[in-house]
Amino acid sequence: MLYTMKDLLKVAKENQFAVPAFNICSYDMMKAIMEEVEAQNAPVILEIHPDEIAYLNDEFVAAAKDYAHNSKVPVVIHMDHGGSVKDVMRAIRNGYTSVMIDASTQTFEDNMSLTKEVVKLAHDVNVSVEAELGTIGNNGSAEGGSANIIYTDPNQAEEFVKETGIDTLAVAIGTAHGLYPKDMTPKLNIELLKELNERIDIPFVLHGGSGNPDSEVSEAVKYGVAKVNLSSDLKSVFFDALREVLTKNPKMYEPGDVFPEANDKVKEVVKHKLHVLNTIGKAELY
Repeated sequence: MLYTMKDLLKVAKENQFAVPAFNICSYDMMKAIMEEVEAQNAPVILEIHPDEIAYLNDEFVAAAKDYAHNSKVPVVIHMDHGGSVKDVMRAIRNGYTSVMIDASTQTFEDNMSLTKEVVKLAHDVNVSVEAELGTIGNNGSAEGGSANIIYTDPNQAEEFVKETGIDTLAVAIGTAHGLYPKDMTPKLNIELLKELNERIDIPFVLHGGSGNPDSEVSEAVKYGVAKVNLSSDLKSVFFDALREVLTKNPKMYEPGDVFPEANDKVKEVVKHKLHVLNTIGKAELY
């Protein structure tokens, strides 16, 4: 079942669970994710970053849409971190049901202006819009981010949501894209999240959800976080498994032999994240 982000996250916020948004960079990764969420009867968001679609080509989205239409669980196809109207229009033409416009490194006024423009374009064709206020850190991920984390300002956030009409807001409360160094322990600003949740009604998005402690992420779900972005956790186990399989079996060439172990590793991460976000079995609410 293909859903818009607005309709998907409304249910999640009302029932205090979050939907994982998994970045997909291959058909095998998408297949593994979908098989596991269907086994767990859980809704899911399939995210494709502009860099990922530049590699996969527009035709890949058609495959994702077919998978969603034929699935028994709710699925959103979302553009992650679009940086321009051009990115947004490409996603809309391809059939995404949700887009993110990320102007978070621009001035507040420019961020609001660009986001308003995107909301008008997307809402006219029933596509949901996510935007970001504040900055997410970056541990070397292609998803981008900032060297310095700027926390979301509640006063600005309240004005931003009211003026733009966005459907969901990515908040900066101390996360970073990519995998954290072993000597670094990330910490979410839950008190800031509580204040944002008291003042703003729409669902929040937690970017950079791969490296934070499970307990903190689970707690964030109690205070308005209804979507958690996950990329590095999946890609790392997927490609590590492929490297190991091909190193041990240098003459292995058949996809049906090469990919299953990597797909199983992805499924393990997917199942774990569904537990953390309280998403298992929640497809029955739609």
